[in-house]
Amino acid sequence: MPESSPTPALSTVAALLAHGAARLAHCDSRRDAELLLEHVLGRDRAWLFAHAGDTVDAAAAAGFDDLVAQRVRGVPIAHLTGTRGFWTLQLRVTPDTLIPRPETELLVELALACLPADAPARIADLGTGSGAIALALACERPRASVVATDASAAALGVARDNAAGNGIDTVEFRHGDWFAPLAGERFDLIASNPPYIAAGDPHLWQGDLRFEPLSALASGHDGLDAIRRIVAEAPRFLRPGGWLLLEHGFDQGASVRALFDAAGFASCDTRQDLERRDRVTLGRVAR
Repeated sequence: MPESSPTPALSTVAALLAHGAARLAHCDSRRDAELLLEHVLGRDRAWLFAHAGDTVDAAAAAGFDDLVAQRVRGVPIAHLTGTRGFWTLQLRVTPDTLIPRPETELLVELALACLPADAPARIADLGTGSGAIALALACERPRASVVATDASAAALGVARDNAAGNGIDTVEFRHGDWFAPLAGERFDLIASNPPYIAAGDPHLWQGDLRFEPLSALASGHDGLDAIRRIVAEAPRFLRPGGWLLLEHGFDQGASVRALFDAAGFASCDTRQDLERRDRVTLGRVAR
């Protein structure tokens, strides 16, 4: 990491961005600097460009410098700003939850395609974390009843805050492991972004993953323990014709489809994300 000069007590927007990007010195350094300065100033990206020559006061410059220093140490942007955009929502993010990622929006898109826009439906989101999937689906399907479960009480607290912050009151949050809080109920669609990284994968100790809950990332020697359990139990909780959709790793599509087939799901398919990597597998129980 290159040495940095102290942030000046008074500086312009453009100078601070250049200073921050130089300190960060990685592929997204300019955008990271912009996000941090947007957060400190309470402004958006367009404002930064339009006011590049404006002077920033000493307190704001120091706050920006502190956030840049934390980012240099690897702290995720979402943890520094406390929020992350997902779908059409702004979500609060803490170290108790996964950071919502763009590739998970594919799961939302596919789930919406399985749900009529103008009909009531029952949806379950397993391991909801920040509530990203449940809240996105509830936002787009206001006639649906959504239940979101998580084994972490702290994560559910974040999800509840996100529901309130986005004005969504059609999601019920329940504490418990996977299907445990859903005993005796059936749904039209079950969705989940479960842990799917192999326990020994070195990526768990790199980048943003270092700051996220391990229990939400890793699942057994091959990363499929949680997925095995969800696929095996899901048919008991789905109505006839109901759908199961799971996010998984780029190299797990064939293995997950085999689990769906073994559990009796029909219409099984694996869809790829924008980088053309296997990302979501879905299947349907018999009508």
